[in-house]
Order: sequence, then structure tokens, then C-alpha cells
Amino acid sequence: MREIRGDLWDYLGIAVVVITTGGAVSRRGECAMPRGCARQARDRFPDLPAVLGALIRQEGNHVHDLGYGLVSFPVENSPYEMPGLGMIERSCAELVTLTDARLWATVVVPRPGCGGGGLQWPEVRPILARHFDGRFLIISEKE
Repeated sequence: MREIRGDLWDYLGIAVVVITTGGAVSRRGECAMPRGCARQARDRFPDLPAVLGALIRQEGNHVHDLGYGLVSFPVENSPYEMPGLGMIERSCAELVTLTDARLWATVVVPRPGCGGGGLQWPEVRPILARHFDGRFLIISEKE
């Protein structure tokens, strides 16, 4: 994996863009996307909460190809809980499997759980490093 600085959305249409998500689905069938890059994705693609909500209901809270060049990356089950390192590890493995199956050349991943989720990069980085190869760019905001 390579670490870069920049804006995640500058890569939309150039590479696969990963958004960190939770697994909470409303009665209307929409995934809660209240903060961070999930909220930004929701604002850009208003039907995304319904698309992800349907996938979560059908297949569970897993990595999903959402269309639009976006992939979900679960870090928590609910926006009311802290992101889990175990869930991040599982999502890494699932993302690698999907990347291999789709033959994606470049996948841009924000630091999972490290923004609004409250995790620290030094505890998350080793998990990603175990799974991700040079196809994966880990992006953090510009300083």
C-alpha cells in the first residue's frame, strides 16, 4: 500500500473510491450515512443510501460494489458505536478479494475509522499493511 495526501473525491472516475460505512439500515431501507466520506458520498449520490441499504439487507454488512466507481468498507455496525479493528480487518480481506475478482488496478481508501470514528492511525495502519499491496492508495487529507 502507498500513503498519499489529497482529496478522496479527486480520484472518482480515475480509480475505485472506497467509502467507510456502517451497517445501520432505517425502516425505509436506507443505510445511515451520517458523517465523513459516507456523508459526502450520500450528498453526491442521493440514491446511495437506498442502494447500500438494500445490499446490507440482502447480503449483510460487508464490502459491496455500489456502482458509480464506489465501494463500501464497513467499519462499524451502527453510527452509535466505535469502529472495530476486527471489522476493519474483515473489510480489508473482502476488499482485496473484490479487487482481485474485478481486476481493479487502483483503489483509493481513506484511513478507516480514523476521522469521525475516533481511532488512531498507528493502530489501524498495521491492519491495512497486512492486506493491501501497491494497488491500494491510503489517502489522508491535505495538511
